[in-house]
Amino acid sequence: MTNLPNDQLAPMIDHTLLKPEATRADVDALAREAEELGTYSICVSPSMLPVETTVKVATVCGFPSGQHQSSIKAAEAADSVARGADEVDMVINVGLAVSGDVDGVEADIRAVREAVPAPTVLKVIIESAVLSDEQIVAACEAAERAGADFVKTSTGFHPAGGATEHAVALMRRTVGDRLGVKASGGVRTREAAEAMVAAGASRLGLSGSRGVLEGDAAGSGY
Repeated sequence: MTNLPNDQLAPMIDHTLLKPEATRADVDALAREAEELGTYSICVSPSMLPVETTVKVATVCGFPSGQHQSSIKAAEAADSVARGADEVDMVINVGLAVSGDVDGVEADIRAVREAVPAPTVLKVIIESAVLSDEQIVAACEAAERAGADFVKTSTGFHPAGGATEHAVALMRRTVGDRLGVKASGGVRTREAAEAMVAAGASRLGLSGSRGVLEGDAAGSGY
């Protein structure tokens, strides 16, 4: 278990609001809270862009199912970047990963990478709770080959669950120090957040960032 002070933990957080009922006022409040807390970024739905904030802005792509044509994901990502997103968290076609079509997974990721080249940061959501260890490794390797910057555990919306220490550790072993690893989905306490960092996470997706940083029970959701 790590024991990180807030000035080290907060800069690892993507302060997240992806609820479908979120309003513009909610997103503006999220941005102000992120600035107050010192989080690395906010993560919001593409329809909420642009957002005025002093922190980085992340958005999602192909969210939450991943069952979109790669060309649509690429177009969505490019539009988001044009409207101010610094980072894009894309969902893979999880069905391809489950069926063993690693080439298809890689092609899907590559289409988005080509649409949003560096310096845009591309994070690849593999929905780790749905995958076997072998499938997690294959998805991470595909993401690296396709030029992703991060692999990410979960959307936070799948009934199978979110991040686990086991999945984060396996993802970190797979990508080494070459890619970042983002833990998201169900990380709602300070203890859980620090456990994910200890397992190898370099970024955290949290909807209850204040509660985590203050050591209280965090919010439900992402």
